[in-house]
Order: sequence, then structure tokens, then C-alpha cells
Amino acid sequence: MVRLSDDNAIVVTTDFFTPIVDDARDFGRIAATNALSDVYAMGAVPLVALNIAAFPSKTLPLSILGEILAGGAEVARDAGIVIAGGHTIDDNEPKYGLAVVGTVHPDRIWRKGGARRGDVLVLTKALGTGVLSTAIKRDQLSERDEHGRAMVASMCTLNRGAAEAAKKSKVTVHAATDVTGYGLVGHMLEMLRQSDDVRAEIDARAIVPLPGALELAQKGVLPGGTRANREHVGDAFIVDPSVDDAIAWLCIDAQTSGGLLFSVPEDEAPRLLSALTADAGLASARVIGRVIGRDGGAVSDRPTVTLR
Repeated sequence: MVRLSDDNAIVVTTDFFTPIVDDARDFGRIAATNALSDVYAMGAVPLVALNIAAFPSKTLPLSILGEILAGGAEVARDAGIVIAGGHTIDDNEPKYGLAVVGTVHPDRIWRKGGARRGDVLVLTKALGTGVLSTAIKRDQLSERDEHGRAMVASMCTLNRGAAEAAKKSKVTVHAATDVTGYGLVGHMLEMLRQSDDVRAEIDARAIVPLPGALELAQKGVLPGGTRANREHVGDAFIVDPSVDDAIAWLCIDAQTSGGLLFSVPEDEAPRLLSALTADAGLASARVIGRVIGRDGGAVSDRPTVTLR
């Protein structure tokens, strides 16, 4: 964030990656939606974007690149912004994303850290894009079948509606982030690290999987990033023995273009949920957990997340 004046600041962010689906236009839509998420997660409004692309022009027809860029432009229109240009290089593997500039009042920015004891945690999208996309790569699922379409639809849903609903509801957002590569638990730990003596509890019954994701996780269809996430968080992620291990994997699943995660006071959560479901149409939005004191935590010297 760069403060321009007492009442205006800009935020600048970028994200790009290799194809997660075979359809070129869907890839462009997913990558652009994902790149815009950081702006929404800060409570900012996107203003303009630039394309970032790499493409093997000697081995693939340029019409594929055109479809990727068209998908990105479609999402930009939905976000109410323009893509003002960009840059493309020759590369052996396609890559695409955006650099995004947004605006926010400096005193109203949502920060990643700052979750407080007594807060509840509200998640706006279902989990499982990492598991489902891995199934597609292993030819165990088609992006054109029911479960594949649900995955693509989720990844192409802008977090604009969730951010606008939170602002409209006028809840106190102590911390917010988008759920992407580190998984729900990894990003939740980031929210806790800047707070004193807190940990989080997730209610396993409140987790909403994308269609087919739970069954695939039960079969061990897990991306390398998800396994790396679980190893990385180590004993900071405590899973109650009564919880299905597949749910635990979804809580650490490496997401692409996931939802927003809010930490808000418990008494304000019903207002936020009403805005998310009724106004933004986010049927998967749920209170999935709470922030509590670290007393009695299994790991006393750092934040933990317990799945019960």
C-alpha cells in the first residue's frame, strides 16, 4: 500500500501461474480472478490491470494466447476495470496473470494480521480446488463434467461480491485474507501470528467441500502443494482423532482463486453472513471457526489451529 493523501492510497499486487485447466479461456478467467483477489482481500477497489503472459509461440498457435487474454478481459469487465496493456514473452510453458492497481482509504484497509480473541472466522467459498485440479491432471476427472464445472465456476467467481457485502454490512474486520496456495490453515495461521496469545479452532462440520472434493481426498488424490502445506505447518495444525482425515486435507488443500476469510467479532457475524448470502449470493459462506486464547494449546510458543 502506498499512501497518496490522508484519505487515499493505492495498493499494487501481482499473480500469475501455469494452466490449471485445459480450456484456454477458462485458464485466463481463473488466473485473472485469482490475481484480483488480493486487492479485494485488502478492502480495496481495483482500478486498472496489466497482462503478464508467457507463451510458446513456436509450438502453439497464437489463437490459444488470444483465448487466454480474452478470458482475462472478460473477468476485468466483470470487475469494472480495464486491462491497459501488458507484456508477453516467449517461454516453453504458458503462464498468465495480472498486475493490479487498486485504491483504498488508508484507515479502512483490511490487514492480514490482527485476529482477536472472541472473533469468529467466516469463509466465503467452498474448499477443494487443489484436489479437483489434481484429479483433472491425472485424468480422473474432466473439467467438463459436473464436478469439474463446479470447480471452474468457483475459481471464476470474483471476490468482489464478498468484499462489497462485508463493507455494506459495516462489520468490524479485524483481519482478512484470501485463501490460496497455503490453504485455509496456512492462511489462518498468518492471520494469527500478529496477535498475542491466540489460537484458532475450526469446526469440521462447517467445512463446505466442492462437489467431489471430499471423495477424491479420501482416495488420496492430493496435489504436491497440499502435502507440502501439511508438512510446513507441522504441529501447529492439530486434528482431533474424531475428524475424517479427508476433511483435514481439504483444510490444508492448496487453493487457486479461493474465497475470502474474515475475522470479525462474534456478535457482528450474523450481519456479515446475511450480506454474503442474501446480497452476494454466496451460498457456501459459513462461520467455520473461532479465535480463542492460547491457554491450553498443544504448542504454547506459537499460534495453532485445531480442527475439531
